[in-house]
Amino acid sequence: MSNRAPSIACIGVIGRHNNPLHISLFPAEERAPLEYQFLLSSCLDIFEARLPHKTVDQDFGLLQAVDERLAMYGWLTNTGVKFVVVVDMEGRPANPLDTKSSAAVGLRDADLKPAFRALQTAYIMLLRNPFYTPDEHSPIAPNGEQRYGSTQITSRKFIQEIKRIGDAWAPGVNVI
Repeated sequence: MSNRAPSIACIGVIGRHNNPLHISLFPAEERAPLEYQFLLSSCLDIFEARLPHKTVDQDFGLLQAVDERLAMYGWLTNTGVKFVVVVDMEGRPANPLDTKSSAAVGLRDADLKPAFRALQTAYIMLLRNPFYTPDEHSPIAPNGEQRYGSTQITSRKFIQEIKRIGDAWAPGVNVI
């Protein structure tokens, strides 16, 4: 691991009804989408278990270490939308600018806060779009009927911003 640096493997945005709103893989061609959908679903119980004990802070920190390579971190918004970041501890080749690449045994929760803040800002910008209605992306309609069709976020601007966040993050980066 001395010549590899941690990187984001997956970013998931999960709705308040535990429905996936968006999933991005980094790099997409090297990752199995079904595996990461399963991983994102597996962390929902952890959110539910920790929720009664949560105070004002939105950062759920490390949700679970999947294995020695992958770790999942979570963030909860005020509206109940969850952001999950899966970090691959050997995700990309280290370069001389990586300050922690050789010394990193793990990540501190603070290392991911800039990424979560950037994700929340991107989501807020999406909500500010007058043509985006969050209720259309809920699997349950306001009248209680089951909704059919896509519940995924399809905004190109939002998807590009998620990709930028996933590509720009590295341990020790304070602003994304």
